[in-house]
Amino acid sequence: MNILLIDDDELLARGTAKLIQRLGGHQVFITDNPTEIFRTCQAGNIDVILMDVNLPGAEWEGRQVSGADLAHALKADPQTAHLPIILVTAYAMLGERKAFLEASQADAFFAKPITDYLALLETIDRLVQESDRSKQG
Repeated sequence: MNILLIDDDELLARGTAKLIQRLGGHQVFITDNPTEIFRTCQAGNIDVILMDVNLPGAEWEGRQVSGADLAHALKADPQTAHLPIILVTAYAMLGERKAFLEASQADAFFAKPITDYLALLETIDRLVQESDRSKQG
């Protein structure tokens, strides 16, 4: 499985990618560049996206954007709408989770720092299976 990990903290992203690769055997690609995000997703080689909500300095179409903004844009694009998106953020209060999910149209939410990688991998597998089923049916 190919996972696109979008995070502005390169050290944290590398650690997360290593754990996902070791525990799940998945390939993880890391970026925080919106142009690269869309190009990679539209190419059709990504199965699921892990998206940090806070992406300081990220610009898309001439404006500052958050991970929630990018998730919403990916869900609005017919080429990428099918991709499961898991928001990952340190801003994990219960009320904010619901608001982030609704605004972004993301499929799931995990708090940072991720402490339960097995639960994350189970969520990834479940969302990809659901996405595959919806593409077939």
